[in-house]
Amino acid sequence: MSSLFSSFKGTAQSLTAIRRPWRDFFDITAVDIPTSDATTRIAQNLTHFRLNYTIVLLVILCLSVIYHPLALVTFFVIFLAWFFLYLARDRDEPIVIFGFLIDDRVVLAALVGLTVAGLVLTRVWGNVLVAVAVGVGFVFLHALLRSTDDLVMDDLESPYGHVLAGGDEELDSPRGDYSGI
Repeated sequence: MSSLFSSFKGTAQSLTAIRRPWRDFFDITAVDIPTSDATTRIAQNLTHFRLNYTIVLLVILCLSVIYHPLALVTFFVIFLAWFFLYLARDRDEPIVIFGFLIDDRVVLAALVGLTVAGLVLTRVWGNVLVAVAVGVGFVFLHALLRSTDDLVMDDLESPYGHVLAGGDEELDSPRGDYSGI
């Protein structure tokens, strides 16, 4: 039981470390229309603010089922199952049930099935579908309009970090062996 709490504490601390300050997220001075590559801006914002976007989506989802207490409790339990069985679990430690090794794909399929069953049985799938559409729309609109000029990102955090890293230690440039004309 203590290992469960220490695992939960470690996961909560690592999630807190990647959450960006809300004042940066809602910085109204950083909003502008993209003049060039909008897909790069969206990718950078989705990477930089990924936990903030997840929290926004979860809040919108909870607000959509607030008048359905059974659905709210059901989705809280399903969220806990997702958290402990998939998100917070160490990938190096497989799940073993009655001596059988359970593959990650089986766990993922079971969690998706549980989520769909929860949606159907609580009869809130319409509310949830609209809430997810509104949340995804908000996320992409924010990611498109939020300027990335003031964001500080490491190469490993960048959506293109593995491309920029190059893999060779002798190369000093983060662009690899690219050289200008």
